[in-house]
Amino acid sequence: MAQSAVQMDNPLAESTRVAMVMATIRQRIAGRSLTPGSKLPSIRGLAGTLKVSASTVVEAYERLVAEGTIFSRPGSGFYVASQAAPLSLADIGPKLDRAVDPFWVSRQSLEAGDGDLKPGCGWLPPSWLPEDGIRRALRKLSRAAGPALADYGSPLGLPRLRQLITRRMAERGIEASPDQVMLTESGTQAIDLLCRFLLEAGDTVLVDDPCYFNFQALLRAHRAKIVSVPYTPSGPDVELLGQALAAHRPRLYITNSAIHNPTGATLSPVVAHRVLKLAEQFALTIVEDDIFADFEHTPAPRLAAFDGLDRVIHIGSFSKTLSASARCGFVAARREWIDNLIDLKIATSFGGGRLNAELVLNVLSDGGYRKHMDGLRSRLSRAMFDVTGRLKTLGIVPWIEPQSGMLLWCRLPDGVDAAEVARAALAKNVVLAPGNAFSPSQSATNYMRFNVSQTLDPRIFEVLRQALLEARRSC
Repeated sequence: MAQSAVQMDNPLAESTRVAMVMATIRQRIAGRSLTPGSKLPSIRGLAGTLKVSASTVVEAYERLVAEGTIFSRPGSGFYVASQAAPLSLADIGPKLDRAVDPFWVSRQSLEAGDGDLKPGCGWLPPSWLPEDGIRRALRKLSRAAGPALADYGSPLGLPRLRQLITRRMAERGIEASPDQVMLTESGTQAIDLLCRFLLEAGDTVLVDDPCYFNFQALLRAHRAKIVSVPYTPSGPDVELLGQALAAHRPRLYITNSAIHNPTGATLSPVVAHRVLKLAEQFALTIVEDDIFADFEHTPAPRLAAFDGLDRVIHIGSFSKTLSASARCGFVAARREWIDNLIDLKIATSFGGGRLNAELVLNVLSDGGYRKHMDGLRSRLSRAMFDVTGRLKTLGIVPWIEPQSGMLLWCRLPDGVDAAEVARAALAKNVVLAPGNAFSPSQSATNYMRFNVSQTLDPRIFEVLRQALLEARRSC
């Protein structure tokens, strides 16, 4: 008891507690859970929630008043100042360590230098992409008429590319007409437009656990409530999916069905049918992200194929197999929904990116693209075998061995925190993808995603070996 009393009287400790209260209020304002004019929690109430003294909260509130963040109304309480703080997506939801924040992998990968190694990123090395086909398409475009080079595209998108996309979708059993397809700047923009169209702030959205980290980032931006369901090697856990639908009544479910990100798993026909039955029962709309479609050796079941684009919206892009610089994606949906999405696209980006669409059309129409993809799939299979074997020698074990694609979801040795390994590797210019960046429930502490096309450099395995040794010593 005497020791506790000494700690309570410590001015440094009290200053730390005041700073903690101030940081909590700033975080709530940045995350817009407290908006301009909103009343702050009462002094006694916040003190009880944060387990600090009332005097600590009083001091924190007074300091926030002094800096202009909040103001007081005598006899009424404290309120958020009218000047809104800039939106901070990282502060929406629980404050996470940056190493496991959904933005961390993207930031480190996109900002990495040319000499950095990026086994945690989600795209192919430039040398693995169809550079010759892109150059041929660029030369052809340089001779095109003025409108193709300089004019806005139509909001729906280049007709010939939409026709080609519908033919490619038909190869996977998805029947759609070109007027059911709208081009976007990327798969990410497609999901963003759909969230604007279908969601209100506070709506619940279902995702897989683990799932692609940018799904979480986008949903934060749209103020959605995120609920997750464990993913299995054959798709979402259907029993838990049904329980989540009954308990939360989500507006949307966003998922991959062909090559799942990050696990590399493939949806089974049985699970697909059960998911669609639940979607019908609970009036659920499903957004099916299919950006890895061209990596498949054999097409997996598509929810959109079974559903006929009734409750399922199908999206894709060409960033992974063609070029991340030539941003072009698409959304396929009901005709009446496409009309509304066109209005949203005009409001947010005006016309379409015609030059990128023309470039993508030229590359896809070139006979060399299919030959390139045949070679790429074989190359990825060899890389998957090689990287899997090397990781196993370090005690890093794949969750499953994927049928195709570049993603490998792995379990680290027992007791090793993937975030700590990622921090140690980053200090040596190696960007890794720790599991909790993909897990809404933060239940993937011991997992990591590898991109086999970016994990062939022997230096990566030496850095991993050293980072694992350091992590074991700290256990």
